[in-house]
Amino acid sequence: MTTKPQHSDVTGLPVFPGDRDARCPLDPAPVYQEWRRTDGLRRVNWNGLPAWAVSRHEDVRVAMTDPRISAEVEMQQGSHGPGVTVFPRMDDPEHARLRRMLTKDFTVKRVQALRPEIEKMANTFIDEMVASGDAADLVQAYALPIPSMVISLLLGVPYSDHAFFQDITSVLMSRTTTVEEKLKANATIFAYLLDLIGKKEHEPDDAMISRVLREYVEPGELNRETLAMNGFILLNAGHETTANMIALGTLALLGLPDTLARIRDTDDPKVISGAVEELLRHLSIVHSLVARVATEDIEIGGQLVRPGELLVMNLPAANRDPAFYDDPDRLDIDRDTRGHMAFGHGVHQCLGQVLARAELEIALPTLLRRLPGLRLAVPLSEIRFRNDMSIYGVHELPVAW
Repeated sequence: MTTKPQHSDVTGLPVFPGDRDARCPLDPAPVYQEWRRTDGLRRVNWNGLPAWAVSRHEDVRVAMTDPRISAEVEMQQGSHGPGVTVFPRMDDPEHARLRRMLTKDFTVKRVQALRPEIEKMANTFIDEMVASGDAADLVQAYALPIPSMVISLLLGVPYSDHAFFQDITSVLMSRTTTVEEKLKANATIFAYLLDLIGKKEHEPDDAMISRVLREYVEPGELNRETLAMNGFILLNAGHETTANMIALGTLALLGLPDTLARIRDTDDPKVISGAVEELLRHLSIVHSLVARVATEDIEIGGQLVRPGELLVMNLPAANRDPAFYDDPDRLDIDRDTRGHMAFGHGVHQCLGQVLARAELEIALPTLLRRLPGLRLAVPLSEIRFRNDMSIYGVHELPVAW
């Protein structure tokens, strides 16, 4: 049963996620260093609610696995009737049951079969960039289209509708839009996916929505509304997170020419894989979304957390914890990144992480090899970072070659 978070005054509490240093926009908020050093947890204002920010690597690991901490946080994102649930906001065994219905389309085997198609997409978008001139916004021309097209292909969502679902995602990911605006956006995408499901019932294809319809909805194990909401979770996460990692990862590498050259020039997939894992750890773009709620008294990091109190996982701080990584603020593609939490931890680790890794392992080296003269087209100070969004990144990335 969903545990309602306790509401109380947030006056005087620091807002989470914290403000980054404009001189070091790829690094987490400097105040997180103090939060990691201080005993207990830090009380913060998270989306207008009081919550405990969990910032040490070990504390996040505990909070993401202890059975007294629940993922069933009631959020004000709208409801579409009884029996409609989303697997990231569920606990086992129901979480595992629903997740198993979706996993087949994100296995290593399935993603491996997709790699040639992803490579083709990457080269096609670069061809279009080059044909259009000698400069472009990398977000709109490359970083966003690749994962949007891939997740559309996997789910069976028409890519021709990508501008529509990208706009909806922007509303839902914004930290400045109102509850009413988010409710409206949620209802709009829910209606769109229900309509799409209706079409798939009459004209099925080989993609995930049709498969789940056939295997679980038709036998009565799942209702259409739940398929629609979970389809949107995958559609949303499947393009938003990877797009921001491609753009922000490119920006990080442009500031480290020796590292960029190693990735560009290597034929060793282990080097590419190691670089992607380190970029995931170092950048940790999911900086404010992972929330939990205590169901019993529990002590984490020396802090007593009461039933109904919210916890928000400070993944950027955990992935830069010097108690877990040596020299954590340095981007080092040769380091052992095992244990990083860019995809979360425990049973709720990102369902699409195999796909995200493949997209990054293809998109970044392909871009660097095809455009060896790639450079920023504006000063770093002019780039708009996504401090106003739940997924960190850049709004635009003007580049030239």
